[in-house]
Amino acid sequence: MDDRTDLFTIGQLARRTGLSVRTIRFWSDLDLLPPTARSTGGYRLYDAAAVARLDLVRSLRELGIGLDDVRRILQRRTSVREVAQAHSRALDAEIRTLRLRRAVLRSVARRGSTTEELRLMNDLARLSAQERQQIVDDFVAEVFGGVEPGPDGDGLARAMRTLPADLPDEPTDEEVDAWVELAELVADPDFRRRVRAMAVAGAAGTAPSPPAAMHSIEPARAALAAGVAPDSERARAVLDEMVDPGLSRDERLALADGMAAFTDRQVERYWQLIGVLNQRPPFPPAVPAVEWLIAALRAS
Repeated sequence: MDDRTDLFTIGQLARRTGLSVRTIRFWSDLDLLPPTARSTGGYRLYDAAAVARLDLVRSLRELGIGLDDVRRILQRRTSVREVAQAHSRALDAEIRTLRLRRAVLRSVARRGSTTEELRLMNDLARLSAQERQQIVDDFVAEVFGGVEPGPDGDGLARAMRTLPADLPDEPTDEEVDAWVELAELVADPDFRRRVRAMAVAGAAGTAPSPPAAMHSIEPARAALAAGVAPDSERARAVLDEMVDPGLSRDERLALADGMAAFTDRQVERYWQLIGVLNQRPPFPPAVPAVEWLIAALRAS
């Protein structure tokens, strides 16, 4: 070092800042920290402004900002604000990914998932919101493709496409499980055929009109919960509360067949899963009670 006491060698900078000599030399070689002068022995020397510049470089690097961006900032080709905004967005995306992966791992640990389930969950967690939406859109397009919608057909198709824009930043185990189950469900050929059959029947106008007296499915739900057999005398009494006792045998069978065409546990499960993903309040299953009612109609 020469006689000027306001200049520092790399070793002195290292002691002053806590950075390693190797790091400071590397940054200096990249021209992020050009030397102020050189000693008579050829050693690089740095003034107080270089010390401040070194502190800035270190702060930017600790925030995860790349060397190219650091160089642009130092050369005033971009502002710290612009770089910070870009890196903030990148970190937000990385944090979302890490939270999804954490949720997937928690689900795997809780469920004791198979290797195939683990692969599926990991693949789904890495999909973008648009890619997740496309899975459901493809399912709906196949189910409703070429089917002339009935009065409620368009609304049903739109409702079946309804997914949140993205999974939450910190999805619950229930939300992760719901998305995995939904993806498996819409990929099931049998489920697709069943929903399409319902769509075709709906377009043909064969959907049954609810019996005028049947304002609620609750009597059937209560009977099912109480263990009332659908072909019992008690079931006939419940049935008389729900449908016109004057219906003929053929009319009851036709009503039962029409209701059965639009009653499916997997379809109801689809709506439950969509509700979980859209953070809607859960609803109690209705299909088991409707199945009881159908059986009671056929037995009466």
